[in-house]
Amino acid sequence: MKLAVPIHSFEPGGVERVALNLCAAWQADGMDITVVLGRDEGAMKGTSPLLNYHTMPEPVPTAAFETLWMIRVLRRYLARTPTDVVWASGNTYAIVAVAMKLLLGRRCPPVAIKLSNDLYRKDMIAPYRAAYHWWLRLQGRRLDHFVGMAQPMRAEIAELMRVPDEKITIIEDPSLAEDQFAALSALPRTPAPRAPHYIAVGRLAGQKNFPLLLRAFARLDDPAARLTILGEGAERPRLERLARELGIADRLSLPGHVADPLPYLAEASAFVLSSDYEGVPAVVIEALAAGLPLVATRCSVSMPGLLRDGAFGPLVDVGDEAGFASAMRDVLAMPFDPAAARAAAAPFRISQAAGRYRELFAKLAIRE
Repeated sequence: MKLAVPIHSFEPGGVERVALNLCAAWQADGMDITVVLGRDEGAMKGTSPLLNYHTMPEPVPTAAFETLWMIRVLRRYLARTPTDVVWASGNTYAIVAVAMKLLLGRRCPPVAIKLSNDLYRKDMIAPYRAAYHWWLRLQGRRLDHFVGMAQPMRAEIAELMRVPDEKITIIEDPSLAEDQFAALSALPRTPAPRAPHYIAVGRLAGQKNFPLLLRAFARLDDPAARLTILGEGAERPRLERLARELGIADRLSLPGHVADPLPYLAEASAFVLSSDYEGVPAVVIEALAAGLPLVATRCSVSMPGLLRDGAFGPLVDVGDEAGFASAMRDVLAMPFDPAAARAAAAPFRISQAAGRYRELFAKLAIRE
């Protein structure tokens, strides 16, 4: 079976990292995988060196219009290379996937897409949300199969994309490689230190709403507390400026993208997620595997299930700064079972998901 997987670049991102790890697992199991790459650059370059990559020379730097560039690269690849299935690894590739169906018509192989973000998008104002929901219905008419990352997403996909149940498969998001799960599970968890240390992980981008996190952290008014945000992005100057305005710059650490987050997770007291919208965040799965309690926003229909309705930490309404601060105070005093959290993360290992994806791709290829 020949599978094509479009990836914009090696820039750090949970969707791309999971996709590359899955591709490596499939290739090791004998599948013919080609990662159709937009730009051969980024901090994750070299993490999966044995994969087969296809790219095109950039006539000019294409980062600013990477989706248009990916459409051109993937269309050319599919027009010239027999392919059984195209797998789009997240919502960010939906435009590319629909474009292939429109441009190639009946010559386009079946396309399956993993839905990596919340579909209701209550963070949007009504006109934008209506337009986005129309776009979801268009995807439902054009694409062949939809993968949700947790059971609550099934109803969400069926309602908003208007597709029958047989076009929906739920496969827990394979956020963790086996060695990664083992390393996270081995981190020692000791009683909360006297000085609380909160950690967040994610791109420094608007979706993550790190300004809310900084303002909530400032409300704690605890000179001993610390906050670390692992990630890089365009919002760094804004966050650094806000930290100075709030008087917390000396207690905030922004190390950027780090190859190995384990030392940071080992030192943390709790994990915090302040996003406006998500799907099934890989960073939440990693935090559970590390045995950390969490504070998170209700940024997707899957979050209550992930946090076992509060057993692993409190959920706060999106945008609720005061509520988030209160939850950050409370979480360290709540009863918490690290072993139960790690057990909840176990189904999200790549070894659990890779085979189910192979079965799905085989059915799509036969159907075509």
